[in-house]
Amino acid sequence: MQAMVYRGPYKIRVEEKNIPKIEHPNDAIVRVTRAAICGSDLHLYHGMMPDTRVGSTFGHEFIGVVHEVGPSVQNLSVGDRVMVPFNIYCGTCYFCAKGLYSNCHNVNPNATAVGGIYGYSHTCGGYDGGQAEYVRVPLADVGPSIIPDGLDDEDALLMTDALATGYFGAQLGDIVEGDTVVVFGAGPVGQFAARSAWLMGAGRVIVIDHLDYRLAKAQEFAYAETINFTEVNDIVLELKKQTDWLGADVVIDAVGAEADGNLLQHITASKLKLQGGSPVALNWAIDGVRKGGTISVMGAYGPLFSAVKFGDAMNKGLTIRTNQAPAKRQWPRLLEHIAAGHLTPRDIITHRIPLEHIAEGYHLFSAKLDGCLKTVITFED
Repeated sequence: MQAMVYRGPYKIRVEEKNIPKIEHPNDAIVRVTRAAICGSDLHLYHGMMPDTRVGSTFGHEFIGVVHEVGPSVQNLSVGDRVMVPFNIYCGTCYFCAKGLYSNCHNVNPNATAVGGIYGYSHTCGGYDGGQAEYVRVPLADVGPSIIPDGLDDEDALLMTDALATGYFGAQLGDIVEGDTVVVFGAGPVGQFAARSAWLMGAGRVIVIDHLDYRLAKAQEFAYAETINFTEVNDIVLELKKQTDWLGADVVIDAVGAEADGNLLQHITASKLKLQGGSPVALNWAIDGVRKGGTISVMGAYGPLFSAVKFGDAMNKGLTIRTNQAPAKRQWPRLLEHIAAGHLTPRDIITHRIPLEHIAEGYHLFSAKLDGCLKTVITFED
């Protein structure tokens, strides 16, 4: 089969790999029909994530058709169209029983924090991902769901991570009616977080980024006010001015490890790898939220130390809520919103690229060329 293969930072190829095999009775093999490049894939592409091994295949956003099932699989049959959440989880451990699928205790021997994630380094379990013609799906009776009739394939694809994560980010903010919500980052997850904030009762939504085309999309898709942080002297001061000098009620960090805005932080994190991520957006969130406010973090950070202003967070009495999204937990409500016409996730897709040209897709997304916001990888039928 053809698969995207990692060969080192900024180096990926499409190569021949063996079609994965059933390794456990509850495995399924899925023939991928759509995949996507996620903003967090860029952390791998840029060499930010520890233990990203040469030969790995990325991709944690994908849908497909069941090609083969293990002997104990009961919920899926060959030929089923399925969407697969980016989390790999057992469904029975202490954490899964609490709905914390992203923290499953049984699927990742390499970490005590995060569970398993498709195509996201050996730090997240060492599972190959879906930027390939076929992918092994462990615990197939637990994670995948059959795509409902009438749901567009690309909407289903975006539910596997970007939409579910953005919605979860708004959930973590504990938004109450009338709240002012600020979202740092106008990538796909930030767009979905901003749009979801309205569904949860926000009275005002402000999106902050430094790329005008992404801010324009936030106005169009998320109905948000926008601020380009490069066009103001002090983004925290600007937020205070716009919120009666109190700060926002809720701030969502949808940026994560490679935030721009502070050269020293960016170099020590992104270039020298001395931090688990540049905490610029998170520190702006701490300074820009009101006392007693809530910060939601679902932008991805690595496991290393980051220079976060925790003293300020403590003294302001902030609530900080974080996690990788338990994607499947969001699906029932998201399906209702899509069916009601409140959301059309595929509206954020800007590029569709065949698997054979995936290296160009990564370059476009990484360099922010051609107005690239969300890239879908297509496969021949």
